[in-house]
Amino acid sequence: MNLAPYIDHTLLKATATPADIVKLCTEARQHQFKAVCVNPQHVALCRSELEGSGVLVATVCGFPLGAVTSEQKAVEARLSVEAGADEVDMVIAIGSALAGDWAYVQADVAAVRAAIPGTVLKVIIETCYLSDDQKARATEAAVLGGADFVKTSTGFGTGGATLDDVALMRRVIAGRAEIKAAGGVRSPADAEAMIAAGATRLGTSGGVGLVSGSANGSGY
Repeated sequence: MNLAPYIDHTLLKATATPADIVKLCTEARQHQFKAVCVNPQHVALCRSELEGSGVLVATVCGFPLGAVTSEQKAVEARLSVEAGADEVDMVIAIGSALAGDWAYVQADVAAVRAAIPGTVLKVIIETCYLSDDQKARATEAAVLGGADFVKTSTGFGTGGATLDDVALMRRVIAGRAEIKAAGGVRSPADAEAMIAAGATRLGTSGGVGLVSGSANGSGY
């Protein structure tokens, strides 16, 4: 299976240097990954490095805790798009989800959606902290708030994507959005299983290993 078109080639570590980002972009060009996913500081560099490649530039918003205000998330997302981002992966208000304040979770997503109309918005629900019922409610809130994708994980929580979570999200979404599985996709077999379960995008720092048929090890 050609996995490259599914992969968001990801580098979100605080220690990432400009040279690391250039290497990420070089790998993305070489393997024709769907996108790179980087912190907002590196968006402009990626835009320059990937010009004409067909590889998209994705960035994150309210990352990784989701605990800034909706207004702050909206401004962050807008500035990233102005800098050259094609896609934004935002984190929901996780504490509000745990408290059952689904109206706030939906409004938080909607605020970012309104700030970047026409830009692909992926909404991270951070499944590792939620019960199955909360995962379902968070997925629904994300879709109603305007998500193009619902994403499992930041890769910075206590766990990443699971097949059960992807299948649950697929049932709730019912064709209204797509699914990004992120965190813990460590082998080609893992990747193909996530796609079979319903994921149409994979977030991983081990994209090169996946397309070469090797294991990703302990990365994102």
